[in-house]
Amino acid sequence: MINALFICGKARKRSTTAADITAGWDGFQADFAGLSKDADEQLSIEQIEWADVIFVMERRQKSRLTTLVGTTLKGKRIICLNIPDNYEYMQKELIDLLTPKLMSHLRVNLI
Repeated sequence: MINALFICGKARKRSTTAADITAGWDGFQADFAGLSKDADEQLSIEQIEWADVIFVMERRQKSRLTTLVGTTLKGKRIICLNIPDNYEYMQKELIDLLTPKLMSHLRVNLI
């Protein structure tokens, strides 16, 4: 089982969509969090420790993540998906962007 943690700013659109997309994939468990102080689900150290792989939506979030939790990330695989905050939760265009990227990074074949 691979534990995938998805992180964006407020945990309202991109990270929740990514977690919901992968929730039905065999061999994966997903969680999500936000880095902003007003995030719906603020990132916790327990989530970092739980995760096998951490996905951030933007490069600046990777930098912020490193600043916030530093050494807790040691040995963690962190992947930037380069998805801007231009989408709504479960918007078709967001799903169309996320799905192939996640399949590639997680080496999933749904066919």
